[in-house]
Amino acid sequence: MATDHQNPATKQKQPVASAFKLVIYEQENFQGRCHELTGPCNNLQEAGVEKVGSVLVQCGPWVGFEQPGCKGEQYVFEKGEYPRWDSWTNSRRSDCIVAFRPIKVDSQEHKIVLYENPSFTGKKIEIIDDDVPSFHAHGYHEKVSSVRVQSGTWVGYQYPGYRGFQYLFEKGEFKECSEFGAALPQIQSVRRIRDMQYHPRGAFQATS
Repeated sequence: MATDHQNPATKQKQPVASAFKLVIYEQENFQGRCHELTGPCNNLQEAGVEKVGSVLVQCGPWVGFEQPGCKGEQYVFEKGEYPRWDSWTNSRRSDCIVAFRPIKVDSQEHKIVLYENPSFTGKKIEIIDDDVPSFHAHGYHEKVSSVRVQSGTWVGYQYPGYRGFQYLFEKGEFKECSEFGAALPQIQSVRRIRDMQYHPRGAFQATS
């Protein structure tokens, strides 16, 4: 059951939890039953959520997943309103979300290096404190098989213009594409997740 009012007493044990708040509506355009999350949920259906029709992110960012246990296709949600499924993805493969977890944003600096081959070998593209809507425009035409995130939190996209499958990159190393959830080593754009400072309405403009 969702509650509109906040009860500070229930938040005292976990003061950090209040930094994340997301409201799921079972129907589009914020209609129907709603459910509030302030922390990770590995299976929304077990928590009583039948379907994710629309999402309101009050404090973020978050990542949603197509399969239980935070697996399958990924969807990044920053602070803002997502009235229907094509406002959080344009991959057209699935409109199903069954898990959510907050995304840790722990750095104001951003540095990511993407490599052509597994285990950080081959040609590379290094990005510092910037969003890159097209690797091709920067002369990088290679595939992306491994990634090093030295600082910041990023989301990579299968196609230019922040389109296609999304891949969340938190600080750390990804030696092969399966480690960041990709079936194919294809990433052609990347942007920073800047915790409510950047894309305030999310990554996509809903199509009419």
